[in-house]
Amino acid sequence: MNNKEKFIKYEKLLKEWSTKMNLVAPSTLSDIQNRHITDSAQLADFIPKDVKIIDLGSGAGFPGVVLAIMGWNVTCIESISKKTNFLYTLKQELDLSNLTIINDRIEHFLSKTPVKAGDFIFTARAFAPLIKILDYTAKTKCRLFLLKGREIETEINNAKKKYKFDYKLYPSKTGDGYITYIKPVK
Repeated sequence: MNNKEKFIKYEKLLKEWSTKMNLVAPSTLSDIQNRHITDSAQLADFIPKDVKIIDLGSGAGFPGVVLAIMGWNVTCIESISKKTNFLYTLKQELDLSNLTIINDRIEHFLSKTPVKAGDFIFTARAFAPLIKILDYTAKTKCRLFLLKGREIETEINNAKKKYKFDYKLYPSKTGDGYITYIKPVK
């Protein structure tokens, strides 16, 4: 199955599973390609191929599963079992041997897994405020690529009160949000 076929199957599975549980906002199901897949795929322009990705709060697999389809080694961390079951189904149905799914809370996973800056990058989409993401990840000194909304400047200002980091904002190609690059200051 090629990538185009995988994305078509992903969309079909997302619609099927969304009748049973809330994976994405129902209003976005009519435009999964642009609202979710293309939005997630724009991270490919920023993330080097030789790093491993840890996707925080993966939910329906955005952006983690999209990046796995595109060839990255991705670990999706999701604490809600029924969402994890959806991710396992995606892994199997889309034949993604480069995708690892962990059903755990992020803080538990990171407390028992060695994560070294340079080897890993964190991603997240529609997950948590920036300060909360940094609460989880700051000790790792890993870079983050986050898909964030219009309020990112406020989130950055709040996080700067507690953490030292450099950042860059890149306008999203699919909406009024931003690709937010965070580099912790050592």
